[in-house]
Amino acid sequence: MKARIIAFLVIVLTGIAIAIYINVNYYNTDIPDDPNAEISAFNRSKDNRLKVYNPNDINPKLVDGSIQDVRKDHVISDFSLLNQLGDTITKKDIEGKITVVDFFFTTCGGICPKMTSQLKRVQDEFTGDENLKILSHTVNPKIDSVEVMHKYANRFGADSTQWWFLTGSKEQLYTIARKSYLVVPDKADPNFDHGDESDFIHTENFVIIDPIGQIRGIYDGTVEAEVSELIRDIYDLKKEFSKGND
Repeated sequence: MKARIIAFLVIVLTGIAIAIYINVNYYNTDIPDDPNAEISAFNRSKDNRLKVYNPNDINPKLVDGSIQDVRKDHVISDFSLLNQLGDTITKKDIEGKITVVDFFFTTCGGICPKMTSQLKRVQDEFTGDENLKILSHTVNPKIDSVEVMHKYANRFGADSTQWWFLTGSKEQLYTIARKSYLVVPDKADPNFDHGDESDFIHTENFVIIDPIGQIRGIYDGTVEAEVSELIRDIYDLKKEFSKGND
């Protein structure tokens, strides 16, 4: 009987030890002491890092048909766009940085102001952080000139050293949305509201891109709680890349 009791206690203690080990390793709290930096499992993989998204992980209606079967190694493509200051911005300007991406247009009176206000929260959380960039792409370049975007950026208090409002050709912007960031349906798909003035989908999605160009999170930019999640995930990405990618 005594041997059985000892064996039972060993099993119980072993189970407790395993539970503690899993808890410590999965919910590592070694991040800034800030309420927005709390750990969550929303976009998290089993090794306590944010999931890496590839085209095959995304709703195929939001991904260009030529890459829908890609299961690994997806990174954003190079681009060349003008920001609100008239400066040319390319992929090299965000390499080695964490980047938050969205699509908008300045004459939008619906979700765009909500989204831009939420991005202001992100900017304010990481004020002066040279390793965090925000890219807001217009989907109506015919209207959204450099000058128009500059006024819009000022309206929301955007810091032009950290937050860039980008314009270019409509086809280039559409291709970036479909083939790099994986957030808009085919412009010929009749089952989606393609946004009136914008001509292609008026997406509410925010996307996090990591320092090596991988998609690491997708969020509804109109929902405050999801943007709070995005902020927490940025802290975790900063922790991951401060330790390297091995």
